[in-house]
Amino acid sequence: MTRLKAPAGLVAPVAARREHISYHHNRTLSDAYHWLRDPGYPQVSDPQVLAYLADENAYYTAAMAPVAQLQEQLFTEIKGRIKEDDAAVPWREGAYEYRWAFATGAEYCQWFRRPIGTEDWCLLLDEVVEAEAKDYFRLGGLSINPDGTRMAWSADDNGSERFTLRVRDLASGQALTDEILQTSGNACWDAFGKGFMYTLVSPEWRPFQVKYHRLGTPVAADLLVYEEPDTSFFVDVHLSSSREWFILRSGDHVTADIRIVPAAAPATPAQVIVERVSGRDAEAEHGQDQFFIRTNDTDRDFRITCAPTATPHEKHWREVKAGGRGHYWRGIQVFKDFIVLEDRINGLDQLLIIHGTDEHYVRLPEAAYAISAGHNADYVARHYRFGYTSLVTPQSVFDYDVVERSLTLQKAQEIPSGYDKQAYQTERLMLPARDGVNVPVSLVYKRGTPLDGTAPTHLYAYGAYGAGTEPAFSAARLSLLDRGFIYVIAHIRGGDEMGYGWYEAGKLHQRTNTFNDFVDVARGLCARGYASVGNISISGGSAGGELMGAVLNQAPELWRAAVLHVPFVDVLNTMLDDSLPLTPIEWPEWGNPIASADDYALLASYSPYEQIEAKEYPPMMVTGGLNDPRVTYWEPAKWTAKLRATKTDDNLLVLKINMGAGHGGKSGRFERIEEISAEYAFILMAFGIDQS
Repeated sequence: MTRLKAPAGLVAPVAARREHISYHHNRTLSDAYHWLRDPGYPQVSDPQVLAYLADENAYYTAAMAPVAQLQEQLFTEIKGRIKEDDAAVPWREGAYEYRWAFATGAEYCQWFRRPIGTEDWCLLLDEVVEAEAKDYFRLGGLSINPDGTRMAWSADDNGSERFTLRVRDLASGQALTDEILQTSGNACWDAFGKGFMYTLVSPEWRPFQVKYHRLGTPVAADLLVYEEPDTSFFVDVHLSSSREWFILRSGDHVTADIRIVPAAAPATPAQVIVERVSGRDAEAEHGQDQFFIRTNDTDRDFRITCAPTATPHEKHWREVKAGGRGHYWRGIQVFKDFIVLEDRINGLDQLLIIHGTDEHYVRLPEAAYAISAGHNADYVARHYRFGYTSLVTPQSVFDYDVVERSLTLQKAQEIPSGYDKQAYQTERLMLPARDGVNVPVSLVYKRGTPLDGTAPTHLYAYGAYGAGTEPAFSAARLSLLDRGFIYVIAHIRGGDEMGYGWYEAGKLHQRTNTFNDFVDVARGLCARGYASVGNISISGGSAGGELMGAVLNQAPELWRAAVLHVPFVDVLNTMLDDSLPLTPIEWPEWGNPIASADDYALLASYSPYEQIEAKEYPPMMVTGGLNDPRVTYWEPAKWTAKLRATKTDDNLLVLKINMGAGHGGKSGRFERIEEISAEYAFILMAFGIDQS
């Protein structure tokens, strides 16, 4: 097998080595590329750092030049599958209907509303105008006050996820003087529309304060509702389904407490309804004159309880649904006349409707699928809106009538260039990991694709934070399937596809299960004849990028190529740096190497950056964002620099740092297609498939 090399005559950047030594638990940690962390972060101004990143970006552009035409072809075909003048199904909120819509050719959407029973839509916010002359634009939140006269909205214009909140008068269209910097994005209006609650982020980007702002008053005088003193906890606030309560939740990845404030009396001191107990997680909703609490206090797969509004403390909780027995309770939404509980049974999402004394599950049209909550802002609705998709079914929007028990398709994703669902095949496998556990695997491929190991295979996974990977449709993915690829999603431990225990089996001291599952799935695919050694490309982002780094170190011979998006590869150094906002909150997920010698040893044993060795690695594409507050830019930069200096092959290794973006990459919808096209072009180039 011929590996992908850099174009002849092209010389890769070489980062300077500047030894940096630190000591932890009687162990020495050496890091020659520590200097790539600008000490002024989140401001990055060090000229040597910026020069190195510029060199890497220039090298990336030159190395990708041979597939520029292929990348353009991929962009054209993926763009051709997008309905350019797409629009949302209108949703009801109060006396109005709302929707978003894209104009043909627009990178960003517009937001509209109209009074119920009328035809003409009124423009509320034009993202195209707001994003004009900006390299990056992301709407954080948009909320209307109860009488429909004011709109609070927020935006991030550099990818740092520090949103500026603004208020607009909807009668005149004029901006009010109220402007709040450094927020997490959302605004929750009080019952009278006179003000709203919001969350501030610290200079280190930790959401730590909930404040109340009354319109027309100085921001400096805003009421501090709650401040979280523990640097390992993040706080947020949302308005209950009933619109009667502000619900404040403070938590890390395993522990949470909950406070409430009446929406009609925002100056009322916050009342604790769920105490902080280490290892106990909880979420709350309100409706039907009750608080509903989802908690894992008695079962790791959670249970659902409720308590009267007047006496919401846990001593008054009454169990609505017990935990266990194959049920993994994942969410609650309360309406005036019914309740929707999100359940997962044997790895498959279900919707349980409780309507008075009647309970039933929604019957869905396929055996394997993914569902997601839609816009359900109307508390008095009689239907529940949700999104539905599968590996072969484009995104659809359904309304479920809880009285008639009927599904109404409101929208099916259009593929303007054409799509024949029957041309593709999906499968579900269970493949054994090395410890005997069976790992669920979802596959999709075009009918007629040979299943004898000769077809190129692409394997994807995430596997962290209990965030399961759904078997969802991707219009972009068709560009691989139509070129003969088998696309595989490995539902490895660390996600929650098989319940909360599946997540726990892939974290802390069981973290290596996640990496082993991925490698063993690849080997299982080879044993079953779907793939062959060295003929599998892989990709993952963020914590999934950590996965990529670990499996590249563990079994580099398996992979044809790898794409690492904003990869969390410098795990040990990051978990040792408690000045970073995400480090303390991450300790329950990865371990605390500052406090524990055992945790230090564990992270050192698998941290991808630490485990780079002098051996052959497959071709790689690595990406990052200069303003990324989640996985800082220096992680992919350090990984690339050390790998180049250490590996023994001359296989292509490229790094692309988005200089005006953050964790999610570029913000425009066509700009995102450009990034997907680049990834696919790299993968195809690695397989020697360089024709359109």
